[in-house]
Amino acid sequence: MDREQAEKRVSELREILWVNSRRYYVENAPTMSDFDYDHLMRELEDLDDEFPDLRTPDSPTQKVGSDLDKGFAQYPHRYPMLSLGNTYNIGEIEDFARRAVKELGEVAFSYSCELKFDGTAICLTYRAGKLFRALTRGDGVVGDDVTANVRMIGNVPLSLKGEGWPEEFEIRGEILMPYESFERLNKERLENEDQPFANPRNAASGSLKLQDPKEVAKRGLMCTLYHIPAQSVSFATHSEALDAAASWGLPVSGERRIVKDIEGIEEYISHWDRQRRYLPYATDGIVIKINELDYQNALGYTAKSPRWAVAFKFQAEEALSRLLSIDYQVGRTGAVTPVANLSPVQLAGTVVKRATLNNEDFISQMDIRVGDWVKVIKGGEIIPKIIDVDLSRRPGDSVRPVFPEYCPDCGARLVKDEDEARWFCPNIDGCPTQIKGKLVHFLSRKAMNVIAGDATVEQMYNLGLVRTPADFYSLDKRKLMTLEGWKDRSAERFLDSLAASREVPFERVLFALGIRHVGETTAKELARSYGSVEALAAASVESLVEVRDIGDVIARSVHDYFDEPGHLAEIERLRAAGLRLSVEEKASASVALAGKTIVISGNFSVSRDEMKRLIETHGGKNSSSVSGKTDFLLAGSKPGPEKIRKAGELGVRIIGEEEFMNMIPSGESPREEPVEPTLF
Repeated sequence: MDREQAEKRVSELREILWVNSRRYYVENAPTMSDFDYDHLMRELEDLDDEFPDLRTPDSPTQKVGSDLDKGFAQYPHRYPMLSLGNTYNIGEIEDFARRAVKELGEVAFSYSCELKFDGTAICLTYRAGKLFRALTRGDGVVGDDVTANVRMIGNVPLSLKGEGWPEEFEIRGEILMPYESFERLNKERLENEDQPFANPRNAASGSLKLQDPKEVAKRGLMCTLYHIPAQSVSFATHSEALDAAASWGLPVSGERRIVKDIEGIEEYISHWDRQRRYLPYATDGIVIKINELDYQNALGYTAKSPRWAVAFKFQAEEALSRLLSIDYQVGRTGAVTPVANLSPVQLAGTVVKRATLNNEDFISQMDIRVGDWVKVIKGGEIIPKIIDVDLSRRPGDSVRPVFPEYCPDCGARLVKDEDEARWFCPNIDGCPTQIKGKLVHFLSRKAMNVIAGDATVEQMYNLGLVRTPADFYSLDKRKLMTLEGWKDRSAERFLDSLAASREVPFERVLFALGIRHVGETTAKELARSYGSVEALAAASVESLVEVRDIGDVIARSVHDYFDEPGHLAEIERLRAAGLRLSVEEKASASVALAGKTIVISGNFSVSRDEMKRLIETHGGKNSSSVSGKTDFLLAGSKPGPEKIRKAGELGVRIIGEEEFMNMIPSGESPREEPVEPTLF
């Protein structure tokens, strides 16, 4: 490659890397895999070495990616927060070890091997034993102040314990979202037809940048810490510093190992490449550090990374599959989502046949076409995701897919708001898919909790028995017996659960209405703030945005819903059916758990939601993470290992279901969850 070609390629690589760096760090919506990003970065680094006169201070090879956000105050890091050099090749780890031996000379040193956590970087400063400030990586020199949010993360101590901690020091690590929290959050987002997070890292990063700390507290984040700048403390080794940090109550990973040679490093990598799948949070590699702090200082730093550490990254399991067709699915709120139908492929232990294509912009950016061979991974090893197209195998006659102008279900012309990435069908009361989706949502467990699945609702709709939620309350046994396979017992159980739904509290009725952008949490906040459906229906947009966590988009959606005469008529029908449309103040069944904060983990004889209800009914408070403020960890079968470990570290008492039931009045017992009726 001559200099002119190199200059052109360097310009191309910089643009690609900066665009994807912004999507990764700022937008939390990457469209390129880590492997491909690192591969392009390595190509740019090689060109920098071959043509040093093309290297500039603002090149991605010279600067850390930035997550700075104008919504937060910003402060300089006392010591720059650099990134680590990455490799996917064990041979380059051997090169790293040989360079260290060559530069340090004939001295004895060791390596600290640690898990590389797939979260978002954080730097905590403790002053006089108290958490003083928490900064994101930012651009490596300046970070966003997210202290208020980090204080909401259960395993971050606000005060240190023990003794020997410096008057002021920094400690760095990652904010993580465990798989359990990630799955719960994405389930809620999908139910509300919001875009799910691609992986736990993006979810953690997005959650840490929320403007409301109370909302951050609900996200189930955790922190793990792994580095104290040598300038902050007086220890001989990195491992001694982390052991001391653990003794001060800081959440330091217990999966570290000190090894003497490359064979020990390779054994550690091999072990965790197998075992990482059993961890409750995402890891994407191994970090190897020179353990002795004097030798770290001797090796020093490059412009963007330390010379005394390197990261070995596991390759995400991926596969090539052919894109057979694209379906355009209409959701209950009218959002139209393109879904790729793939030739079946084995990936991370499951057969993958479909993957979301997100929206029209994603298809355009990826230049995806039917017939293409596409690279599929599991984002965070959970969600199938298309990350690349093999252009070398593209048929010569391929054409770009055309996003439909009309709803594939009802034929209405699709619309797209300026602030939305997705197209919507506006025919909310006439589109069959939207109608059926809203009916299913209305009966769902977290809404009215009526025993009927999708197939039952489909039958009822097709037979003309229901068109709106209020129609359910007009059903009788005679009508139900017209459903295929239904007998007396099936009809009676359905009617019993329908009658029980009249006792569902207002906040869940509000959620059941299926107002666009109003999820379970938002419905609770609206119910608490307004108290009744009449007050909510009369609220102005200006009034609604004053409610916690309610922005312009949600406020406008709620206002527009209640501005529709048909919706008001439906609510009156629900009122006539006996549903609760206002908040009813209830006294606790007892005060047996008053003042107690309880975390639950594992499986019980009833659902976890029912166990949470019992805690609240008897005056207790549910919490999602174990901290120094936790009174009990209520553990069922297969509890989360991280919660058990944390409870042990903090001395939190662990109780089982039987002991818990003995703590509350004997007259109260768990309620059985209704199940789908047996039709035959």
